[in-house]
Amino acid sequence: MEKENSGRLIILAGPSCVGKSPLAKALARFFPELSGTLQPLVLYNSRDRRPGERDGVDYHFRSRKKIDSFTSYDNYIMMEVRGDLQALDLNELSKALKQGNVFFEGNPFIGKLLLTHPSLSSVSKISVFMSPVTREEILNYRSDALKKPLPEFIKELMQGKLLRRTKKQKGELSGKDFEEIERRASSAYNELKLAYLYQNIIPNHDGEDSENWTDPGYPSGDAGSALNAFSAILRGEITPVVEKWDKELLDG
Repeated sequence: MEKENSGRLIILAGPSCVGKSPLAKALARFFPELSGTLQPLVLYNSRDRRPGERDGVDYHFRSRKKIDSFTSYDNYIMMEVRGDLQALDLNELSKALKQGNVFFEGNPFIGKLLLTHPSLSSVSKISVFMSPVTREEILNYRSDALKKPLPEFIKELMQGKLLRRTKKQKGELSGKDFEEIERRASSAYNELKLAYLYQNIIPNHDGEDSENWTDPGYPSGDAGSALNAFSAILRGEITPVVEKWDKELLDG
């Protein structure tokens, strides 16, 4: 990646349904002066579109065979995420960074790649991880030997959020929908284990399914706190809501 890029790469990652999408939408609504400086990073994705998603806006939706063919070119970074094949066009990213800041909102595995890939080592970055639990909650939970294992607790926590979100989107759920919920919830703990790589961790109990994002006026509860914290980070301000985790927090 060329070093004369003037923009920064803003990375917002977290488990599926933790609240990343409504946070990005709330930023655009209540802090347009910040959101307006962020160009979306659009990846290629082999999965089917969800209700409301748009090709070229949320992802470049292509067949797995098509995306797999990108391995013939040096400017693509390929990644398998929860069974979906995705790709990043480095040329497209470089061009966008010359125009200003670029915003990625999505999976922590891709966030890790953006943070650690050698081709992106010269790019200035701001990284934010949204977590459904706080550092203190993790420590308190692990101290109680009578409780179920933490990975199982995280899985069940995210299953509930994903189930409520999918019901809102589709109403009656199919067997395929339940399989997708199981797959995403099962991945959440391993995604949380990547949080230590991120500069800023924002705890948020109000997942994507929460009505606090859509309260009349400004978002309430943790949703509002997350929005305030994210906007402060983008302005270069310090906020007490933000946490920093050690790798050992979930490795131990």
